[in-house]
Amino acid sequence: MKNKKQSSFSSKYWLIIISVLCVILLGIERFTDGGGPLRFIASYTVVPMQEGISYVGRFMSDLSDNFDTLEEMKKENKKLQARVDDLTIDNTRLRQEQYELDRLRELYKLDENYSDYEKIGAHVVANNGSNWFTDFTIDKGSKDGVQVNSNVLAGSGLVGIVTETGPTYARVRSIIDDASNVSAMMLSTSDTCMVRGDLKLMDDGRLRFEKLPNNDNKIEAGEQVVTSHVSNRFLQGLFIGYVSEIEVDSNNLTRSGYITPAVDFSKLQEVLVITTTKQNMLEADADETQDAVETETPPQDQDEEGD
Repeated sequence: MKNKKQSSFSSKYWLIIISVLCVILLGIERFTDGGGPLRFIASYTVVPMQEGISYVGRFMSDLSDNFDTLEEMKKENKKLQARVDDLTIDNTRLRQEQYELDRLRELYKLDENYSDYEKIGAHVVANNGSNWFTDFTIDKGSKDGVQVNSNVLAGSGLVGIVTETGPTYARVRSIIDDASNVSAMMLSTSDTCMVRGDLKLMDDGRLRFEKLPNNDNKIEAGEQVVTSHVSNRFLQGLFIGYVSEIEVDSNNLTRSGYITPAVDFSKLQEVLVITTTKQNMLEADADETQDAVETETPPQDQDEEGD
């Protein structure tokens, strides 16, 4: 019972003391124009708390703004990336079209150079799997007028000859193939030689020629080599390449050397096929000769025939 009274009494006193202390502090604060102890205490308690709350508020606001900005940047970045992808695709397509246009211009120029021959354009659709187009397939065949022994052109000159045909395809053996032999001649002198395919030489970008007569005709590097008039499969005058080296053989009767081909045999995509073969031309010439002979022979008179 006594303890309860003491506790109650003590609490009352404490309440009175705190109240008096507050009144005193308020009085001091009033007479010191706000520069009293309350302000001093507040400066170490309430003000830092307010600044902390304000800082957290600003941080959260900035964080929210940054988050919104980041989302906008992500959306904009996606749009820009999609645009870059579209432009990359467009640029690639334009470059491919430009390359194709350049190749078609070369074919057009080649077509003009050999305007005397009927030709058809074709795409290369397969090769033998090597780095060089020694044996390849094109997408034109017999129904397009392609025949066995049709000569094939690309770049600046002769590529090879058709060895097999189907209705919609044909196989071509190029002049760099080991099995290829082309009767050729020097353009300025008409001296004939034999151009032989050799894949080992193609690593150096060369063809070999042999059996060129060692006569007084001077042949130097840069001389143009074309198919000869005596070839039984290749039409005359198809450009093969340029002489790069020449030397006299040990027999002192012939010369041999190397040719830089007119065609890049590592990059064949489109070709021109001459639909008229050498055999067709020989047969046509024979028919014309026969017709000319028959025309020149005067017909006998009826009276003479009666005799």
